[in-house]
Amino acid sequence: MAKQKIYLTCDGNQAAAHIAYMFSEVAAIYPITPSSTMAEYVDEWAASGRKNIFGQPVLVQEMQSEAGAAGAVHGSLQAGALTSTFTASQGLLLMLPNMYKIAGELLPGVFHVSARALASHALSIFGDHQDVMAARPTGFALFATGSVQEVMDLAAVAHLAAIESRVPFLHFFDGFRTSHEIQKIEALTNDDLAPLINQEALRAFRDRALNPDNPVTRGTAQNDDIYFQAREASNPFYNAVPGVVEKYLEKLAAVTGRKYGLFDYYGDPQAERVVIAMGSVTETIREAVDWLNQKGEKVGMVAVHLYRPFKAEAFLSAVPETAKRIAVLDRTKEPGATGQPLYLDVKDCFYGKEDAPEIVGGIYGLSSKDTTPAQIVSVFENLSMNMPKDDFTIGIVDDVTFKSLPLKEEITIDETTYEAKFYGLGSDGTVGANKNSIKIIGDNTDKYVQAYFAYDSKKSGGFTCSHLRFGDNPIRSTYLVNTPNFVACHVPAYLHLYDVTKGLKKNGTFLLNSVWTKEEVHNHLPDHIKKYFAENNIRFYIINATKIANEIGLGNRTNTILQSAFFKISNVIPYELAVEQMKKFIVKSYGRKGEEVVKMNYAAVDRGGDIEEVEVPMEWVSIQTTADTSDDAPEFVRKVVRPVNAQRGYGLPVSAFSGREDGTWEMGTTAYEKRGVAAKVPVWNPEACIQCNQCAYICPHATIRPFVLTEEEQKGVGADVEILKAQGKQFADMGYRIQVDVLDCLGCENCVDVCPGKKGQKALEMVSISTQYENQKNWDYMIDHVTSKAHLVDVKLNVKNTQFATPLFEFSGACSGCGETPYVKLITQLYGDRMMIANATGCSSIYGASAPATPYRKNEEGKGPAWANSLFEDNAEYGYGFAIAHMSMRKRLRDLMQKALVSGEFNEGQQGLFREWIENGEDADLSKELAPKIVTSLSGMDNHIATEIISLRKYLSRKSIWVFGGDGWAYDIGFGGLDHVLASGQNINILVLDTEVYSNTGGQSSKSTPTAAVAKFAAAGKRIRKKDLGMIAATYGYVYVAQVAMGANQAQTLKAIKEAESYNGPSIVIAYSPCISHGLRRGMGHAQSEQKTAVECGYWHLWRYDPRLEEEGKNPFQLDSKEPDWSRFKDFLLGEVRYTQLMKSFPQEADELFAAAKENAQWRYRSYRRMAEASFAVPVAEESIPGEIDEAN
Repeated sequence: MAKQKIYLTCDGNQAAAHIAYMFSEVAAIYPITPSSTMAEYVDEWAASGRKNIFGQPVLVQEMQSEAGAAGAVHGSLQAGALTSTFTASQGLLLMLPNMYKIAGELLPGVFHVSARALASHALSIFGDHQDVMAARPTGFALFATGSVQEVMDLAAVAHLAAIESRVPFLHFFDGFRTSHEIQKIEALTNDDLAPLINQEALRAFRDRALNPDNPVTRGTAQNDDIYFQAREASNPFYNAVPGVVEKYLEKLAAVTGRKYGLFDYYGDPQAERVVIAMGSVTETIREAVDWLNQKGEKVGMVAVHLYRPFKAEAFLSAVPETAKRIAVLDRTKEPGATGQPLYLDVKDCFYGKEDAPEIVGGIYGLSSKDTTPAQIVSVFENLSMNMPKDDFTIGIVDDVTFKSLPLKEEITIDETTYEAKFYGLGSDGTVGANKNSIKIIGDNTDKYVQAYFAYDSKKSGGFTCSHLRFGDNPIRSTYLVNTPNFVACHVPAYLHLYDVTKGLKKNGTFLLNSVWTKEEVHNHLPDHIKKYFAENNIRFYIINATKIANEIGLGNRTNTILQSAFFKISNVIPYELAVEQMKKFIVKSYGRKGEEVVKMNYAAVDRGGDIEEVEVPMEWVSIQTTADTSDDAPEFVRKVVRPVNAQRGYGLPVSAFSGREDGTWEMGTTAYEKRGVAAKVPVWNPEACIQCNQCAYICPHATIRPFVLTEEEQKGVGADVEILKAQGKQFADMGYRIQVDVLDCLGCENCVDVCPGKKGQKALEMVSISTQYENQKNWDYMIDHVTSKAHLVDVKLNVKNTQFATPLFEFSGACSGCGETPYVKLITQLYGDRMMIANATGCSSIYGASAPATPYRKNEEGKGPAWANSLFEDNAEYGYGFAIAHMSMRKRLRDLMQKALVSGEFNEGQQGLFREWIENGEDADLSKELAPKIVTSLSGMDNHIATEIISLRKYLSRKSIWVFGGDGWAYDIGFGGLDHVLASGQNINILVLDTEVYSNTGGQSSKSTPTAAVAKFAAAGKRIRKKDLGMIAATYGYVYVAQVAMGANQAQTLKAIKEAESYNGPSIVIAYSPCISHGLRRGMGHAQSEQKTAVECGYWHLWRYDPRLEEEGKNPFQLDSKEPDWSRFKDFLLGEVRYTQLMKSFPQEADELFAAAKENAQWRYRSYRRMAEASFAVPVAEESIPGEIDEAN
């Protein structure tokens, strides 16, 4: 009886994790995009008790870094457990030292890698092969797969071959393009693969494990006499690897019916032109090969699977003897090399061969740059040229070094495939709904399905585009949907921001989430869209999903409504079946969040049928469209920022980045976005306003601000613009207005939440954005014509005054309601004009500087925070480098001035300035005041000392050096560096934005995660106590430490930041930052009040440790939060999904863990109380009695 096939609709990460789980006894993990999902699956399966091939759940251990994970893998393998890990990019680079050891000791570990770009001039989370190419020399076998099905099939070969050959394997597939692409594939099971394991080799591995019962010594030091010979001794193991892999490929073919080789040829048997590649592009090349061969050409391709060890004989046998020209495509770049790695390997195989084909090489697809069949056709056309271009690029326009092949018009490969695109907003649920949709279609029909999701770098609230395909033929299109049959625009503002109809086929369908009625909508469609609809006979549907979601209680989550609408319109499967399946997936997706959430989503499915078809008048064909060329933005914004923001960055030429090759970007580009994506925005009611400025203080995006207007400035505003008399004698005869930036606001509602109002009435309320577009003109006037009045007040004095200072961090890509950004914004208001920021990779770096968006800006004088990011793990050291560089340069200035004082070449005024600087140079305000005076006094002097001082002018004023990062960095991967920098005693300030999870990679557990919290890598709830980073830092005694929560105590936050910056030594401020990953039941619009509740119930504590107080004989520890109301502790936990999820998934353990979480919080509070009550009075020294002998001597 034939084996029953099991189909699974999944992505590449799930397929790899599915196989890795079977063969692993231990998994040592650490989160990194895009590979984190593999580890998350393994953790979830282990928590639910899934058995591996050996009949037990995998033991999963999260480490503090990728280097730590590799070390744990190494140790676990040495101790005799089959061990795997999952990583990418910089994470893989951190594992390299251990990889050399694992390979050198012939340990059969397997690393599954979602291959990704490396950070060079810029960071990119997207896919290419730069990381795995850096691992070539380690001794790991490198094994490539190119599709989700290949991942499922061949990942097992990596494990099986590692066990038998003793050579560790690195199995890699393309990050995002394969790791996140969803396909309907045939799944393998434990029963399929268990019989393939070489039990004898497995026993031998167990026998070699380190054990004191039969001890051996490994990891010795060897000298020049024997190291070389010992290194060569492993050659036979590597020589055997290709044969072992081929054996398992044949065994797997017997199980699956799918035949793979070390190298797979596809195409005409007599092909004259052949392309060599590996990874997901091989699927696209197959499409291009079929297309060209159908036209009578003779072309083919070779897909590489086993890249290391590279078996030349197997490769040569795969290439047709008729091949005259070969193009090798590499997805990596090695600057300065004579060619890319695979290209050089292919050339080497043919070296010295008679009648060898002509071989050229090219680079494609760096950072997931889309690679289409048209680009591959261009490669084959290049091979037809009299002199084919070598060292070429495809998919870009290189107008600097002219390496690019010509771009061709895109071609449609399979007209029978139905293609759809969905434009959404990050966190509106569009992506999740489409993942469910593709699984519904895949699981309930015989159709082949594919889904891929494109994002910008913003957090929730950013651009998303879902690319779905389904049809009756296998789908090999590993590139974006360019010619959709169906387009859904879930965000009305996108009609004006992006070309949402681009490529929509004739007779296609367009669905708009419309806040306008059927009768009104045509007034809001851009002319070019109307014309396109009419010319291409587009069926146009609308549904007001925004209104429906609000009525149901789903807030901005329009996804389920629009998903239902898609099924209603497209009729891909019967609508009744779709409704039934959507409701099943709702239980699966939202069941843990409670019955109420499930019911609301059920209602959303039912309301999705409320679509209306809108007539497209034929007269729209004759609409004349003209491009709006009026734009007074800077050239860089017009030529680079705007095209990238409009999703047209793919077409920018190389010359657009001439002059900024090192990755330098302009400041303040977010001011030009004006996306208008909020459904609701606040409106100011002046009658209830007490001018406290709290709304501006806590605003995550700096989109609500107080403006103080002179009488002259007030004349420029409209008569209907309400202005209050400004409070305070400094503002005599001036007006006051709270102004909202309608188009940059993300509608989080925190400003409304914190507004104290007057007599029970708040001064702010949320209203539909459609009612506030005219108010944007008032914002524009305030920004362009109202000057800052910060100089009239001491902005550091109190919360209110801080907000008269212009934020030098605005309109970032952070989530709506973000708990982190208000701290960042505040610091730039206090010190931005002299700040230098080293930012750890993470949320704060992604919303802090993701091209083209740079929220850090300059002030009126052209000064502002100088910002840079190095890596994730080294951020404290990176910032420390800033500090020691300034220390060195300022010492040089001091030496120069001292030389000048004795030289006799400077007048009394200049000498006075030098003495003043030498004495007060470390005073921030005085050095800032002295700097221009010194430069002015020395300008024009023909004196080498004066010239050198002027050349170092940027170091004359003391800078405020800050290190920003999240808890994943500070508590885990960067803790060693952070500790060292604190211990150095250097004057440096550290801000830890503590979300208690790895927010940027999707919410994995860190050592900051408290007991009982459910996070990725802690699916069954965290079992150990949260690390107290602040107390660890305080043990040094000379480090300023503060723990703050802005929403709980705004003044304490301000005070702590001021004290930290003024302290002449290391400081660290740990800031509680509610995150979208927490799942606040009240929503992120209550992020500030969530902090208040956290402190009041004892979950989070406010305190400061100031070493200066101890010098005065006072207690340096000050507990700022009051005695908690512990009875509210559990209620606080139940207000966040990260805790309530535990009750749904593991109800028996939940109460026990909740009790442990409370006890841990009380334990911390008791220790803080003891610190606060300790006496630090200086003891009176006892006088020694005359005549007594000091026995100690």
